[in-house]
Amino acid sequence: YSFCTLLCFYKTFQNLLKNSFQQMATPRKTSPKKSAKKGGSKGNKSGLTFPAGRVGRMLRKGRFSKRVSSGAAVFLAATLEYLTAETLELASKTVAKGSKRITPRALTLAIRHDADLGSLLQNVTLSRGGVTGVAVAAKAAKKAKKAKKSSKKTAKK
Repeated sequence: YSFCTLLCFYKTFQNLLKNSFQQMATPRKTSPKKSAKKGGSKGNKSGLTFPAGRVGRMLRKGRFSKRVSSGAAVFLAATLEYLTAETLELASKTVAKGSKRITPRALTLAIRHDADLGSLLQNVTLSRGGVTGVAVAAKAAKKAKKAKKSSKKTAKK
């Protein structure tokens, strides 16, 4: 799956969870938490939103290694979930006030203005994302420098 698909999946899943809790008539009774969960897959035990089983299956089918542990799938799912949540949080702050939609432009601005995400995704091009103002300013400065250099050459002649 692409990064944008994972972002959409995460956002949809969050909305489903939020809506299901709002529709409950009575609050769910919670039992005291046990120290160790019994049964179930490692993905379910970890409490992740991203599907660790599906990530593990893709790791195995991708032939990245002869053997893939279930812990590797959980770790990668947790990493993807963290990156997605971080990106969505930054993009939601970038979105204009009054708008509920996260646009590719907001994603691009959020990623480029964050140091860690910017270095991780520096070679990534987001469709319909545009460019950041810093890049435009740097390009204009470079053109001005080049024009100044060429004007000096013509002045010397």
